[in-house]
Amino acid sequence: MFTAITLFRFVATELATDIVISIGDVKFYLHKFPLLSKSSRLQRLVASSNEEKSNEVDISDIPGGYSAFEICAKFCYGMIVTLNAYNVLAARCAAEYLEMFETIEKGNLIYKIDVFLTSSVFRTWKDSIIVLQSTKSLLPWCENLKVINHCIDSIASKASIDPSEVEWSYTYNRKKLPSENGIDSHWNGVRKQPMVPNDWWVEDLCELEVDLYKRVIMTIKAKGRTPSVVIGEALRAYAYRRLLGSLEDAVSNGVDCTKRRAALEAIVFLLPTEEGSVSCGFLLKLLKAACLLESGETHRNILIKRIGTQLDGASVSDLLIPVNTDENSAYDIDLIMAIVEEFMSQNSDNGKAKLQDDEEIVEVENVSATTVSSTSKLAVAKLIDGYLAEIAKDPNLPLPKLMALAEMASSLPRLTHDGLYRAIDMYLKEHPSLSKSEKKKLCGLMDCKQLSQDACMHAVQNERLPLRVVVQVLFFEQVRASVASARSDPSAELPPTVRSLLPRENGNSIGSSRSAATTTTEEECGVPTSSDINSLRSMRLANKSGGSERSSGSSDTNKNGDDKSATGKAKGMLMPKKILSKLWSGKTNAGENSSSDTSESPGSVNPEEVKSTQSRITRRSVS
Repeated sequence: MFTAITLFRFVATELATDIVISIGDVKFYLHKFPLLSKSSRLQRLVASSNEEKSNEVDISDIPGGYSAFEICAKFCYGMIVTLNAYNVLAARCAAEYLEMFETIEKGNLIYKIDVFLTSSVFRTWKDSIIVLQSTKSLLPWCENLKVINHCIDSIASKASIDPSEVEWSYTYNRKKLPSENGIDSHWNGVRKQPMVPNDWWVEDLCELEVDLYKRVIMTIKAKGRTPSVVIGEALRAYAYRRLLGSLEDAVSNGVDCTKRRAALEAIVFLLPTEEGSVSCGFLLKLLKAACLLESGETHRNILIKRIGTQLDGASVSDLLIPVNTDENSAYDIDLIMAIVEEFMSQNSDNGKAKLQDDEEIVEVENVSATTVSSTSKLAVAKLIDGYLAEIAKDPNLPLPKLMALAEMASSLPRLTHDGLYRAIDMYLKEHPSLSKSEKKKLCGLMDCKQLSQDACMHAVQNERLPLRVVVQVLFFEQVRASVASARSDPSAELPPTVRSLLPRENGNSIGSSRSAATTTTEEECGVPTSSDINSLRSMRLANKSGGSERSSGSSDTNKNGDDKSATGKAKGMLMPKKILSKLWSGKTNAGENSSSDTSESPGSVNPEEVKSTQSRITRRSVS
C-alpha cells in the first residue's frame, strides 16, 4: 500500500478557467484541455453544453462524489495523487464514469488504478477487506467492474492457505495455546516464530456486512482447503459480533432487528454439514435467537434437525429457551419436544442406510453405530431428566406437558431413575394442589426399582409422594437388601418370583424408564400386589435358618465370634427391617413436624440423621 501523504487541495481561479464542473453544491472551476484530453465522457458533455451556450457541466451522479472527481481532476492536471485502500475504489469507479480509457490516452487513470489494485491492494490482507467494505456505497459500479469478485477471491485465497505461510498482520484477541506462542519446554534459547492459529482470519472478517460476509465464506468453503471446524468457529465469532450480542435487550426495547435477522439467516445457510463442525450449544443459541426474532419456520426446522443429530452435546441451560407466545409457561416445551422427537427418529434409523453395500462392511458399521447410539442415548436421557427438573420449578407448567416430554424420552436407557425422581419431587413441591390421581400418574414416570439407595432414603421420608409409592420403595428396598444378603451366602437361593422383581444385570433393565413393575395404572403404581407379598414371604421362609442364627448370634457373641459368615448374613438380613422401621417412623415424624421442605434432592438426606422413635408404629394395610 502506498504511504498516505498530505496534499494541497486543487483550486483554480474563476478568471483563469473556461469550464465549471458541478457536483451537487460543490463547483470546480477548471480548464477544458486537461480534462478533455483524458475523459471521453467530458468531451461529450462539454460539446452538449456549448450547444446550449453554457460552460457548466453537471455530473452529480458520478460515483464517489466530489472527492473521487478531485482525484481524477488532479491526475488530468498532472498533479500527485495519493491512492490507498480507502479511496482507490471510489477513484476507480469515478474514472470509469468519466471514461478515462487507454483509447483516449496511453497510461490513463483506469490503467494505473488497475495496476495499483493488482500489485498492492489485492496482495494485502487488511487492504482487501477495507476495499471490500467500501463497495457498499459504490454499487452497482464496483459490481460491474468485478472489483468485488477480485476482493472476495483475494480474501478467500489468503484464508485458505496453510497457516505457516501467513506473513502479514491480522487481528486475534483470543487466547493462544503455549505452543502457538512459541513457548516450548525444550526451548534452546533461540526465539521461534510464533505459530499462527488455524482460525487467524476469523475476527477480521467479522467487520464485513452480512451479504459480503456470506459471499466470502461461500468462496472459502468452495476452495475446500479450510477445515469445517474453522468454518464453524468463524460463524460462531460472527454470530456473537452481529447477532447474539444484546439481542434480548434489542428485542424487548423494540429496536429494529432487520440486520440481526439477516445475519441469522446467513449463518444458518452457511452452517457446515460435517459432524462436529459446530457445537450443539451454539446451535441452540441460534435457535433461541430465531425464536426471539420470530424468524421463519424454515430456519427453525433446519436448526431443530441439526440439533437433533447432536443433542447429546447440549447442556440443560442451553435447552431453557423462553417461550415467545402468550402462554403462561416460562419455557418453550414444544420446541424441545420437537428436538427430542428428531433425536429419537434419527436414532431409530441409525445404521440402516447402507444395506445394499457389502454385508460384512455393513455389520461392522452397524455395530459401531449402535455403540455410539447407546452412549448418546444415555447422555440425552440424563439431559432430559435435568431439563424436566428445571422446568418443574415453573408454577404455570401444566402436568400434561411435563408428562408428554417425559414419556417421549421414556424408552431412553438410564443408569438410575434418580433424575426422574428429582423432577417429580420438584413438580410436587411447586404444585401442591395436585389431585391424588395426578400425583399417581406423575409418579408412574419412574421405576422404583431403578432408584439408588440415597434416592430411596429420600423418597421414604418425602411427604409429597403418595403413600403407595413410599410403600413400593420400601418393598423393593427390602427385596434388594435380602438379595444382597443371599448373595453373600452362595448356598442360599432366592425364589423365582423374587428374582423376577429384581433389575436384570444384562443391561436391559436400564432400557426403559418405566418397567413392568411401575406403570401409571393403579394396581401397578400402588402397594405391592398379593403375588409380591407372597414372594417376600417365601424369601423370608427360605432364610428362616438365617434368622435363628441372628438371634443366637446376638445373644452370645463370644461363643460364635469366629463364625464370620453367619454374622455377615445376619447383618444383611437385619438391615432391611432396621431401615424400614427407621424410615417409617422418620416419615411419620416428618409429617407431624411439617418438615417436608427439607427434601430438596435425593442426595440431600443423610441416613445417619434419620432418628428412630422409641414407640412402635402399628403397620396398616394400604388399599
